[in-house]
Amino acid sequence: MANDTTDTPPDSVQCPVCFKDFNSDSINGHLDECLLKGDTARCLLPDGGGPPGKKFCSEAPPHFPDCGDHQTAPSTSLGVFSMFHGNKKKVSLQNDTDASFTNKHAGGNKGVKRSLPAEPETVCLGTRKKNDGQTLNAAQTLSLRTLMTSNKPLAALLRPNTLEEYFGQSKVVGQETLMRFVLDSQEIPSLILWGPPGCGKTTLAHIIASTSKKKGTARFVTLSATSSSTAEVREVIKQAENELRLCKRRTILFVDEIHRFNKSQQDTFLPHVECGTVTLIGATTENPSFQVNSALLSRCRVLVLEKLSVEAMGSILERAVAALGIRVLEQEQSNPKHTDPTDENKPKVFIEQKAMDTIAYLCDGDARAGLNSLQLAVQAQGGWNRASPFGPDDSPKEIVVKEKHVKEGLQRSHVLYDKAGEEHYNCISALHKSMRGSHENAALYWLGRMLEGGEDPLYVARRLISFASEDVGMADPLALSQAVSTFQACHFIGMPQCEVNLAQCVVYLSRAPKSMEVHMAYNNVKACLRNHKGPMPPVPLHLRNASSRLMKQLGYGKGYIYDSNVEQEFLPEELRGINFFTRTNSSL
Repeated sequence: MANDTTDTPPDSVQCPVCFKDFNSDSINGHLDECLLKGDTARCLLPDGGGPPGKKFCSEAPPHFPDCGDHQTAPSTSLGVFSMFHGNKKKVSLQNDTDASFTNKHAGGNKGVKRSLPAEPETVCLGTRKKNDGQTLNAAQTLSLRTLMTSNKPLAALLRPNTLEEYFGQSKVVGQETLMRFVLDSQEIPSLILWGPPGCGKTTLAHIIASTSKKKGTARFVTLSATSSSTAEVREVIKQAENELRLCKRRTILFVDEIHRFNKSQQDTFLPHVECGTVTLIGATTENPSFQVNSALLSRCRVLVLEKLSVEAMGSILERAVAALGIRVLEQEQSNPKHTDPTDENKPKVFIEQKAMDTIAYLCDGDARAGLNSLQLAVQAQGGWNRASPFGPDDSPKEIVVKEKHVKEGLQRSHVLYDKAGEEHYNCISALHKSMRGSHENAALYWLGRMLEGGEDPLYVARRLISFASEDVGMADPLALSQAVSTFQACHFIGMPQCEVNLAQCVVYLSRAPKSMEVHMAYNNVKACLRNHKGPMPPVPLHLRNASSRLMKQLGYGKGYIYDSNVEQEFLPEELRGINFFTRTNSSL
């Protein structure tokens, strides 16, 4: 027995899949490789042993090269399938004990189950359910009809799994970038992904998750701030602590729409992100400076993802079309390819290049909107949900998706605008600066962006009143009357008619001469008051109001001359001779 126990190190752990011994520090990585990289098929073959009575078929995808064709595993089995066995000898000893106990009580105890011969169960290794919530590789596993009749949106079905398939964010995760090296090395810091909808925030998080699972370096947990509570966050953190203590494996926590958590909820992450219990990846469409705690921001790195360009959207659509087996009409006509004879009985779907270009332009950099629009157009033309893809003579249909079909699905350009978010302030700032620069075309454009995005016209009118005094001022005193009249018109008639009133006022203010002397002079007054040292100077006696006999006796109003042509002093003695129109704030 002494010699037997020395064969296996005391800290060795047995893999429950391939029954090989591994060091306790490396068992987690080996399990992930066994289950995720296809080693399951090789471990469960007859020469590698495995659960009894299983039959293994060859319906596995290409990454299971060693999977046999309906091979049957040996019938020898273990009485107890333990997750981890510290010693092989102990396992075999326990099996013998269990077997003798079963034979001894088989006839007298009906509560003990006996092993009965049964038909081998068939297990298809490497196959996936079609609607199991996982991202699928459409080019390899699903047909066009299956994808188009799926309940999941096309954007979710074709979500990339690698950075090579991730388009449009080369400045952030492109080759030779710092973040690319960090992600490849799996030393992932806590991140805040900030960008507009459909730019790839969730996809980047899932790519990090996929890479971490394959390499066995971390477990990945997903929460949504729109539906999760603080109790759920604490439960995930508790599990992460146990995982780190027992299995020495980190936990990556992805929180979608993290700006939906209030300040106190965000404080829950602080100590655990600080000590490394969890690696936080938050996704938000709002400016983190306003919506995320400054303490949490200091513990995370902010990655700014840009709106996808038209070229990036074109690459995404080309990948989707290739994955679905849809042919681009112009390419098919100019360069016809030899088709597989087995494709003759399948419906042929074509799409115009102009239709793809229209999607790329109208989706406004939103990949989710673009892919789902493509799915809607193909579904509508093919009748996948209501009719057969074959004609009356059982011949496959030829479906052509044209530009008009895409426009019907999108209806109009997808305008990115949030009345309560950063885009609201960006657009009003652009409108104000365009009018100040007398660029009437740009001013009209930004006005249209705001109104078409759903902005309150009264808010715009109030800003025009402010602009009339701040930037036009005394150069055209009628500009203020024009702005106030515009506000009253918007209040009286509302949208959409008042958009013309706003446009008229915007053009008037853009073309008007500009003078900021009043605005700057008043800023100098405020600076003078803020920078004054000591008590404020009293109002001169001759300028005071003598409303009673006592005040007159005290000299209130004495010496004041009611004549505008007579030179008098109107400033306190300390400020005599000051000119707020010529001085700067620094000189006050």
